[in-house]
Amino acid sequence: MTDNDNIYYLTYEGREITLLGTAHVSRESAELVRRIIENERPDTVCLELCESRYQALTQKNRWQDTDLIKVIREKKAFLLLSNLILAAFQKRIGQKLGVDPGEEMLQAAKAAKELGARIHLADRNIRITLSRAWRLMGLWSKVKLLAELLTSAGELESIKEEDIEEMKKKDVLEALLSEIGETMPALRLILIDERDQYLAYKIRNAPGKKIVAVVGAGHIPGIKQYWNEPIDIYRLDQMPPRGRIVGIIKWLIPIMIIGLVMAGFFRAGTSAGAHMIKWWILANGVLAGLGALAALAHPLTVASAIVAAPLTSLNPMVAAGWVSGLVETLIGRPKVRDFENLPDDILSAKGFWKNKITRILLVVVFTNMGSALGTFVAIPLMMRAFT
Repeated sequence: MTDNDNIYYLTYEGREITLLGTAHVSRESAELVRRIIENERPDTVCLELCESRYQALTQKNRWQDTDLIKVIREKKAFLLLSNLILAAFQKRIGQKLGVDPGEEMLQAAKAAKELGARIHLADRNIRITLSRAWRLMGLWSKVKLLAELLTSAGELESIKEEDIEEMKKKDVLEALLSEIGETMPALRLILIDERDQYLAYKIRNAPGKKIVAVVGAGHIPGIKQYWNEPIDIYRLDQMPPRGRIVGIIKWLIPIMIIGLVMAGFFRAGTSAGAHMIKWWILANGVLAGLGALAALAHPLTVASAIVAAPLTSLNPMVAAGWVSGLVETLIGRPKVRDFENLPDDILSAKGFWKNKITRILLVVVFTNMGSALGTFVAIPLMMRAFT
């Protein structure tokens, strides 16, 4: 039963659930959320948020607690950079619509507290969601994702008045992810379909007899689809194991390179072997250095990328971007103002390169991309020693 395109009344094991679909950057959605909660007076209000996203909305200075060195060492620079791009996309749309992103979730939380209702966070941890997606994506798929996100964000400048009115009717961020999912089915499975299942499970098992669940409108069809289906919540909360083939390839490439150089010395002579080593160092070092340079890294950081790349490319346990990122962090030493300015700086491409925090992330990502490209460029150049 529904009295509105985005309001649905469901039941599950004696619980009465009002499922409310919203747009994350719509003032009308924020007002509707408060009105529904005040009218329904539920025992529990479910929010399409995880703990970290909830803290992000309620604690504006959260960026000051970011440990960049830890982010780099735990291989999360790509994750954090993508998350920031998504946040920028949503905030820029919010500015055009005259409302803060996530305002409907804040209003839901405030209304719940005023009524003395429980707040139940129903979404999967954002780190698990993005990590599961990253685990299934190769380097070039990650690059493609970032490119699509940046392209979509850039298109905001050409949005017309009628487009803004249409955006008010739906969850814009979910629409963006759905669009990306058209070209990356595996990504859609993780970002949207799995979260639909997760939300359905968490909402239908929320405490209390009367529940109001506030979710992005883009999740409504999926939640309804999985509402009465068995859901393995444990599987959805786990990191998928690394593929054995990927692990083998990571070690196989360095072994092949070392074997190629040895073969060059023994079969083609010392001069040929020396030329192979030269091309390996030049291809990896130069392209990694150009990657760091593209991120406007400090000269010493660029030098560290050039020196590290030929060595780290032979060790799957270390990446050139980690080295350059750590060097840039130690040299740049982000200040409190960099964290304070981050929400505004991420709204423009210039800001991404200007802010020391996002610049460090760009250094890590671009250096790794350059080093990876250098490996593939070096191999055919090294093979010429046999001709």
